[in-house]
Amino acid sequence: MRILAISDVEEEWLTVYYDAERMRGVDLIISCGDLPASYLEHIVTLSNVPLAYVPGNHDTAYRQHAPEGCVPLDGAVRSFRGLNIMGIGGSVRYNERVYGFTEQEMRWRAMSMGAVGASMGGVDILVTHAPVAGYGDMEDLPHRGFAAFETLLNHLKPRYLVHGHIHMSYARVKRVRTHPSGTTLVNACGHTWIDIPDETIDPTRHRGFLRPSPL
Repeated sequence: MRILAISDVEEEWLTVYYDAERMRGVDLIISCGDLPASYLEHIVTLSNVPLAYVPGNHDTAYRQHAPEGCVPLDGAVRSFRGLNIMGIGGSVRYNERVYGFTEQEMRWRAMSMGAVGASMGGVDILVTHAPVAGYGDMEDLPHRGFAAFETLLNHLKPRYLVHGHIHMSYARVKRVRTHPSGTTLVNACGHTWIDIPDETIDPTRHRGFLRPSPL
């Protein structure tokens, strides 16, 4: 399975100069936030590929106009062709105008979502906007990661955690890191590819996207 992960930075090859050849073989698109609804709608229309998303800290407009034709992941565990995918959007709350949470609020969210993920037999991909604290985040409050995600990784041990929020243009930013739990941490800013061997996926586990699990 080939997954295109996107976040934070709009790229013209996905919209203005849509490159069908680069999209060949993509099975799923995951947005990690801070992208306009119109951008996601354009991509899903041109590609005709399922697109699932979490909101970033700047995506408060989704409350009035969520991306049409796209699958919301925030606060949900959904399945796609045998992969369980969990979504937790938002960043550290650094003012009242962003979609954000305190560390304690995110800890409660993570505990609830961890229980849901465990009840479904585990999670393969955790999709967040903010990174894990200490793994690719920054020291200033707006770009700090969540320590609560550390507990989720140690409990659920997903194959991947895919996030955005930290732009690749920031100093010393790595695209891929490895967490001690064994999870591969991927910064999706702009775009990146994730390839999961089909033989490692059980396609009979679930069929299609599940309905969101409420918190």
